[in-house]
Amino acid sequence: MARANLKRLFASERLKVSHALFEFSTPGIGQLLEGAGVDFAFVDMEHSGFGISEIKRLVTSLRAADLPALVRPPSKSYHHIARALDVGADGLLLPMVASADEAREIIQHMYYPPKGHRGIALGIAHDGYAPRAPSAALAAANRRIAMAALIETAEGVDNVEAIAAVPGVDCVWLGHFDLSASLGIPGQFDHPDFVRAERRIRRAARRHGKALGFLVVDAEQGADRFRKGYDVICYQMDTLTYQQTLSQGIGELRRRCGRAKAPGKR
Repeated sequence: MARANLKRLFASERLKVSHALFEFSTPGIGQLLEGAGVDFAFVDMEHSGFGISEIKRLVTSLRAADLPALVRPPSKSYHHIARALDVGADGLLLPMVASADEAREIIQHMYYPPKGHRGIALGIAHDGYAPRAPSAALAAANRRIAMAALIETAEGVDNVEAIAAVPGVDCVWLGHFDLSASLGIPGQFDHPDFVRAERRIRRAARRHGKALGFLVVDAEQGADRFRKGYDVICYQMDTLTYQQTLSQGIGELRRRCGRAKAPGKR
């Protein structure tokens, strides 16, 4: 089976919907997400407890459902980038990208020669353990692996135009909480400084034809972002989805049952 091409997905003009995995790594998660209609999964290593072995299992589950995995590694270091790709990530979401030079260095880490300097180990997890001619395997990986740059610092905003212009950056992603903190206004998303920064990010992505990503908490917020030009919408984190759905259901159950005693009880 041909591997999903996340780079091609990001380049498409249609809405791309995702869901963020921070906690749950059940073997069935790929089929659950595929049944829910997502286009790819965002798998976090920066803030979750997921280690590399769990990422490997998660990616295998997602592959069984033909869903690409966009992994956020714990850092921008080469060893974190290369290991995430070697266990099968279809793309990486890199935290706190602050300059065009940094974006270019990350892309060098991600790509095989001659486009980059990623170390070569063929016939392992990222290749589905299938033997391939080296030249074909390297070229195929370079064509399909996607790079998304998180803009979540004041420095990143200052340089977002140059970052978005870098070849190989497929998606510009707004990290809104970190950006608000970097601007000295944590959580104040209506503050004029944040509004100006957010607008600069949108304009840079649009000008350079890059996908634009955002993690939303509900469909209303997602639709609002889509109207503003965000075409990569990550719908909610797994932990909050589970907690909110369960809370609503149990709350409704308690309201319907009221304070009445169970039948047959005195």
